[in-house]
Order: sequence, then C-alpha cells, then structure tokens
Amino acid sequence: MSGNYVPLYRKYRPQTLDTLVGQEHIKKALTSAIELGKIAHAFLFTGPRGTGKTSTARILAKSLNCKNGPTIHPCGVCESCVDITNTVPIDVIEIDAASNRKVEDTQSILEKIQYVPVHGKYKIYIIDEVHMLTNHAFNALLKTLEEPPENVIFILATTEVHKVLDTIKSRCQRFDFRRITTDDIVKHLRYISDEEKINISDDALFAIAKNSAGGMRDSISLLDQLSLLGVSKQITVDDVNAVLGRISFDVLHKLSEKIINSAPNEAIEILNDIYNSGNEPLQILTNLSEYFKNLLIVKNCRKELLVELTGLNEPQIEELLKQKDLLETQQIVFLLERITYYIKEVKLATNQHLWLEVGMIDLANMSENTTLLDLQNRVKALESGGFQPAPQQMVSRPVQTPLQQPKAVSVEKPAESAARPVQNQTEEKEEIFTPPPMSKKPDGNDIHSLWQMLLTNIKSPATKALLNLATPVKIASDGVVITFKNEKLVSQINDTNKKQMIIDAANTMFNQSNTSVTIRLPGSGDTPVTPKIEQPEAKAEEEKKKTEPQIIKAHEPKVEPKVSEPEVTNESAGEEFFDDNTDEQADSKPAENVRFESDQEKMILELFDGKYIE
Repeated sequence: MSGNYVPLYRKYRPQTLDTLVGQEHIKKALTSAIELGKIAHAFLFTGPRGTGKTSTARILAKSLNCKNGPTIHPCGVCESCVDITNTVPIDVIEIDAASNRKVEDTQSILEKIQYVPVHGKYKIYIIDEVHMLTNHAFNALLKTLEEPPENVIFILATTEVHKVLDTIKSRCQRFDFRRITTDDIVKHLRYISDEEKINISDDALFAIAKNSAGGMRDSISLLDQLSLLGVSKQITVDDVNAVLGRISFDVLHKLSEKIINSAPNEAIEILNDIYNSGNEPLQILTNLSEYFKNLLIVKNCRKELLVELTGLNEPQIEELLKQKDLLETQQIVFLLERITYYIKEVKLATNQHLWLEVGMIDLANMSENTTLLDLQNRVKALESGGFQPAPQQMVSRPVQTPLQQPKAVSVEKPAESAARPVQNQTEEKEEIFTPPPMSKKPDGNDIHSLWQMLLTNIKSPATKALLNLATPVKIASDGVVITFKNEKLVSQINDTNKKQMIIDAANTMFNQSNTSVTIRLPGSGDTPVTPKIEQPEAKAEEEKKKTEPQIIKAHEPKVEPKVSEPEVTNESAGEEFFDDNTDEQADSKPAENVRFESDQEKMILELFDGKYIE
C-alpha cells in the first residue's frame, strides 16, 4: 500500500499553464508563443528551486506534442500527454545534467536527435541543472543549439544561470522564474489541505509558506510531512516550528526582553532551557537574528506592511510594537551584527555551546551600546571643552560648561581661585552646547597680552626667540615701539628682514597695512610694562629655573670670565642667531657643536650684566 502512495508535490504538480501558480509573466509569454505559432528551438528556464521550471518545461512539451496541439490546453489523455506525465522517454527526453555532464553523454544525445518523433510533432530534450555540464560538453552542444535539426527543441533549466556559457544563453529564449509570493503559496496550500482533508490552521499554513522562501515544492513537501499530525487535532504553528526545529515566538520574545534589559543571568537561564530542549547553537542564533530582523522591520516600516514583511500574525506584531520603543535603530543593527559574528564563530568552533553562552552574555550587556543621544552629548561635551579639570588647573582657568557663555577671565590670587567650588560633572550631560563668541579686537590696555599676541603672529622661531630679549613699550595700531638693551641687537633687527617680520605680524594683528615699527634702545621716558599674569605653567618653569645655575648680576665685582666654549643646546642660540642670513637658514642648522665667537660672548655677558658659572 505504501508503494502506491504518491507524494503531494507530485500529485499536485501543475499539468497546464492555467494551473501554474504564480509566474504570470511566463504564462502570458508562452501562451502567446503557442497561439501565434512562434516556437523557438531553444528555451532557457532559470530561477530559484521549486518555482516551477521543470513543471513548465513539461507543460510546454505537452502543449506542443498533444494530438490537438500546439495548444494551450493539452488534453492529458492522448498517448503523447500520458507519456510526458509518466516520464516515458519517447518523444520528450528528460536529462539530469548533474549525472550526465561529460562530453561523451552530450555526444550520445546529439546522435539520437536525428531520429524523427514517434507520437508528437517535436522531439524535445529537457536538460535539468544544465549548469553542471562541463565546458567540453557545452561546446559539443553549442553547434546543435545554433542550427538544430527540424522539429527538435531544447529546454534548459538551471538554478545558477551565471555558470552557463554566454554563447549558450545567447542562442536561447530566456525566461526568469521569480519566487512565488507568500499569499499565492498559502492559497495553494489551503486548496491542497481541503482536497486532502488536512486539519491545519491558517497561521500554520502561513508559517509553512514563509519558511519555503518562495518555493512551492518545499511548501507542499512540508505540508505532506505535517499531514500525519492532522488526524486527531488541528495542526498549529507550534507543530510547524517543532518539525522545522525552530524556536517559538514566545520563547524568543522572553529571551529578547532579557537582552534589551541587560539581564545576562536571566538570559543564560532561558538559553539553557532552549538548548536542553534539543535546539542546536547555530539554530538558536539564527532564530534570534530573525527575531531582531523582524523587530527592525516593525520599527522602520508602515504598519499595514508588517504582516507581509515579517510573516507574523497580529498578536505577535503587537508585541513587537511594544518593544520597538525600547531600542533605537542603530542598537538593533548592532545586535544583528554581533549575532552574525557569533554565528560565524559557532560554525568554526569545536565547543559550540561555549561560544553560544559567550555570545549571549555579550548581547545581554547593553551598557556598552549606549543610545545615540548619549553619544551625541558626549561628543558635544568634548568639542566644547566641558570637562572636569584637575584642582590645580582651576587656579588659572575656570571651568566652562557647554551651557555657560564664555566670560572675561579676571585676575585672581591663587588662593581665591582655588577656593572656587568644582562644578558637578554629572550636570554636563544635560547641558546644551553653545559655541564661544569671537575674540574682540585688541584695545591696547594690556601691553603684555598684546605683546604675546604679536609674538604668536611671527612664524620664525629664531626671530621669536630673539624678541624674547626685547621690552615692548608701545603696541597700538598707530605704532609699535620695542627696545633692546644692546645696541648691536637694535642694529641687527633694523638691518635684516627680521624687522619686516615684525611689521607683517603687526599688520596681521591690527588688520591693516604699513604699521609703524620702531626698534631702539631704552629711553628715560618709557612707561613700565604691565606686570605679567603668572600662569601655572610659567610658575612651574620659574621653579625649575631656581634649581639651575643662575647668572651673577652686575652688582658683583666684574671679572673677565674664562670661557671654555661650552656647547649651546638651545636651538635659537649659535652663530646663526645674530647672523644677517634668513631665519630659514638659522632653523635648518643643528644646535649641537655650535660655539660663540669671542665678541658674541662678550655681547651676551654685557646684555645680561653677568658671567658664566662653572
């Protein structure tokens, strides 16, 4: 009795173009070709498995060889139709290219095509999985496809058309089969279930159709397997998941809640229950990735499309709608990326359960994957400088948060500045970033700050180092006056291009041209310089200088020093420092092995009114 049983996918194979499910564009094209009598000598059917390629090839063969044909409605009872239905190789020969892929097999076929058809009008060769043929077999078939004998038709079917030679494809009429829609599969499954008296719910049929990925043959085969369960009770979605080895939606929903709520301990407990139920690690991760994929669709797509895109029923979609506000899109994408990573690791690992648990703990620790708003607030705080300085830094620089407008820095004593309270760093997360205002044009009230601004506009390090020996007397838009104690330095500046650098820096500072710059010796009427505001860095430098050898001032008896020509390590020192050459030459020469000439040594000693200390 079991030998007479016909599987459902064979019993309900379409026999005419009208009964072919889906593929409306192919049905229309073939119907028109048959009605108009424009039958090509070679066809190429390509598309995913289970979409009707071989069935359509048989239907076309019936339509052409039926005693009433060519017709779009073959009778199915004539000798030719019966032979095609029973796969009797008389006028229609089906060949599996996977097992007949050699050139000798192809030559054997080509030798037989010279014989005339027996019952029908055409001798038709259906070559399934034609991409499995070798290149030599393709080349042997090529000439026959180009100029076939009269009344010979080739129908080639393949799931991997990119492996077929272009010379073969160019000689065939190509028909691309599409995946059958879920709705069409569900309708056809319901028709078969009613015919076979299978007690199954619509949700179960929908789950079957969704799992088949657009293939009708896979759906019918799964329905045939489930039909054994529908004798005493109705077949449900849980039965479908049990047969497929899939985890139910409710279990995945509980597991996803633990992941979203960053509860790794509880997530591991649920994971162990799933694993002990017989589910493999790879299967668990795959089902979990599909769950978060559906959550991503629910979060970003219109509600009326959710049933079609996710394959879930209304109650399940409602659960996802409640969950979608707990995560941002980038967080769901992050979870999918991590799950994909652990799927790859599980495939290669010898201890798959270990990597499954490691992956679950990683997914459940959502604290590392902060929300986009938190990340934006952190970036704003860093860009605005709104960080918590160390207590010693607060002496000279007050804390400025993104919410505060920059204020003028007032000169305070270190004790007063240090007494300021430290601003709470936790408040910075809620503050809004406000860019600082542009600095005002210098007004000449603080000659020291103006002098520092002027020095920053000088590009040459050698000139800038030389000006550290100068004393600013006047820095204003109507003129700049700088004094040196040594006459040689005055002439050195005035006679070289260093003065032009000072003029250019003053022009840039005051946004004008031809600023008057005077370099001279100190005068009796020069006003004293505003005291320098001591910064923490300068104070530290001063403390460092106290520990170094100091120069003895002029109040000591002046003694002619005995100079042993020490090496000068300062890059700005050396013979080039007071030379008439350009600053670029001074910068390019190394500082080591450079020594002062005797007259330069005297000039330095006179400048500082002191002497060297051994």
